[in-house]
Amino acid sequence: MEPERLRRRLSSAFRLRGLLLRADALKYLAEAFQSVNEVELDDVIENVIDAVEKQPLASNMIEQPVVEAAVQECSQASDEAIENVFNIIGAFDIPRYIYNSERKKFLPLSMTNLPVPNLFGTARDKAELFRERYSILQQRTHRHELFTPSAVVAHPDDSRSKFQLKTVETLLGNTAKVGEVIVLGMITQLKEGKFFLEDPTGVVQLDLSKAISFFCGFHSGLYTESCFVLAEGWYEDEVFHVNAFGFPPTEPSATTRAFYGNVNFFGGPSSASVKASAKLKQLEDENEDAMFVFLSDVWLDQAEVLEKLHTMFSGYSSAPPTCFFFCGNFSSAPYGKNQIQSLKGSLKALADIICEHPSIHKSSRFVFVPGPEDPGPGSILPRPPLAENITEEFRQLVPFSVFTTNPCRVQYCTQEIIIFREDLVNKMCRNCVRFPGSNMDIPNHFVKTLLSQSHLTPLPLYVSPVYWAYDYSLRVYPVPDMLVIADKYDPFTVTNTDCLCINPGSFPRSGFSFKVFYPSNKTVEDSKLQGL
Repeated sequence: MEPERLRRRLSSAFRLRGLLLRADALKYLAEAFQSVNEVELDDVIENVIDAVEKQPLASNMIEQPVVEAAVQECSQASDEAIENVFNIIGAFDIPRYIYNSERKKFLPLSMTNLPVPNLFGTARDKAELFRERYSILQQRTHRHELFTPSAVVAHPDDSRSKFQLKTVETLLGNTAKVGEVIVLGMITQLKEGKFFLEDPTGVVQLDLSKAISFFCGFHSGLYTESCFVLAEGWYEDEVFHVNAFGFPPTEPSATTRAFYGNVNFFGGPSSASVKASAKLKQLEDENEDAMFVFLSDVWLDQAEVLEKLHTMFSGYSSAPPTCFFFCGNFSSAPYGKNQIQSLKGSLKALADIICEHPSIHKSSRFVFVPGPEDPGPGSILPRPPLAENITEEFRQLVPFSVFTTNPCRVQYCTQEIIIFREDLVNKMCRNCVRFPGSNMDIPNHFVKTLLSQSHLTPLPLYVSPVYWAYDYSLRVYPVPDMLVIADKYDPFTVTNTDCLCINPGSFPRSGFSFKVFYPSNKTVEDSKLQGL
């Protein structure tokens, strides 16, 4: 293409996005794109502008170093797809994005005025933790068809089904009775026995007597303190009388990405979301033998557990799985002065068993997620990996092993998997405002709650402590392809909002049961070693 025509095309494309190119930047791009096929040119320019917008820009005037970095990023993106087949992402390596309500988009931390996360959080971090949880749910709820403001020319029948979200502030400003409103807020108990609804604009006392007496006052889910709800009711005399509670509507990952593009919320080496990679999708479909095995409560100090692992490895030695995911606790007796020494010995025993099966030792990977009672700095989430001095000998004997954080993330081709080891079902049932009475299908209630809250632990911080500045690492947004909650509760497999949620159950307590996942067709198989 003629250089002058190419320059005009570049300038107009950048101007359409509100950006202006300096002369040196325009010259650099014109030279870089000289050899690009005219059919592909528009797509290439769009990709470069996307990469420019990801950078922290001081103004809309684009300098040459900015476009150089963008071109380099785009050229790497095409090469990196094959390298990014399988990645384990620790909780402290997850990128942080903050929702900007003015620009209606998620911005990386570097483009905001917030400080870099620190384990010793400040008071501001604690406030931001709840504010960010709220803003994610609010923007998602506003997009839902029930809450989208109807167009002026809409059919008159459409307006009946639309609801309008109110803030607590609008209620508090009224002296007269306010009938039938819906408010998004967090349930808190600021005074013993009295519940309140809180949002960034204020706090209002709740009267739940009507919702609790109604059979359908609480929609399905586990309504715990510190979870966000849509409360429907009326306001009078400084009290919000609730008729019904519901959770913010969930949203499939594809819908979220349609609004926010290929931002890599999940983490990993890829610059854009792996969902967009046709190469990785093809690899995923072709590799039908890929198989992930999930076990929880792998008590390595119990002879019977090691015996069952030996049986399992023997069974899989002819067709080794892609990866074994072992979740803690790794000791049946968690405390004591000899815990670390005995855990080292137990890991050495496991390494010896793995080495007895050369095909598995050579072909399979092993990922270890620590449990709540494993050696480490207390029960605050996210938990760091097991200490290197404990795992050193094991890693030398089994090179394809990774000791990661709890929770952790796994990216396999285009699939996103979150793994979390915590006895969460019991905690959430104990902290319910009202336990689900009629339908006792706890796994479904539990999964719906996590996905609606877009968070792994929608509980008060005194029940489930979190490093304030790292709360974002517990987000479940956008919804992953698979959520593995390794819990001592009975094993279950539940699908909700295009997300497969599984609990492998406690390996020794549930008759040595575990789960096997086949990524190529997204199916889960229940397995058991009892009686073998």
